Amino acid sequence: MASSGVEDQEKYRSYLHGEGERNTKWKYGAPPNYDVVDKLFEEGRTKIWPPGSVEEKVQNLVKTWEMEMFNKACSDDYKSVDPKKYTFSLNGRKAITIEEKRKLGGGYNSFLQTSLPEKLRVYNPAEETADSSHKAFTSAFPRGLALEILHVYSGPPVIVYKFRHWGFMEGPFKGHEPTGEIIELFGMSVFELDEQEKIVKVEFFFDRGELLGGLTKGASLDRSTEQAASTCPFLIKTG
Repeated sequence: MASSGVEDQEKYRSYLHGEGERNTKWKYGAPPNYDVVDKLFEEGRTKIWPPGSVEEKVQNLVKTWEMEMFNKACSDDYKSVDPKKYTFSLNGRKAITIEEKRKLGGGYNSFLQTSLPEKLRVYNPAEETADSSHKAFTSAFPRGLALEILHVYSGPPVIVYKFRHWGFMEGPFKGHEPTGEIIELFGMSVFELDEQEKIVKVEFFFDRGELLGGLTKGASLDRSTEQAASTCPFLIKTG
């Protein structure tokens, strides 16, 4: 599993800084800064795993994977996964490749796939681009979404774990004003590693309503107010 070396200069994620990332193409022009979301994580986590434990290694691997998926523009720059073998699936759906995931808009769009009729979708991934989804969630969660691993049921090469994502809705979302409340999302995931300890298969299982329900509790908002808030230039802060 990915390990954090001295050159990484980041407590929880590998392949973010250092000589190996000199030529990395970043989606938002520069490596992301995780100081704010790491503070949220450290203040709000319910588990502190011992250094070197399988739980700590899995947690850092997932954070590294999320960082690369959300922030690296070119799959050739991914180091935690084998982009040629990699597949992703949500809630038992058909597995998709990195290229198919990119066509969905990547990031949040691939995580929020749904079979709901379009008229019932408070967030419709079919209408969102990578940029619009990025703006929607970074505006709603200016301190980011933190991630912790709650339990590891099996270690590599097939890792099964329970996770918790959380953040505070301190900005607008899809026409709804911020509530300031914490929003939590719990779920399960399976990561499969190959002989080189690269991720080749990812499966997630969770209820997207846990996230979207909290984001749409606020009163309806004037669209011009929301659009003004969404222009604030945040780097993605997930995990």
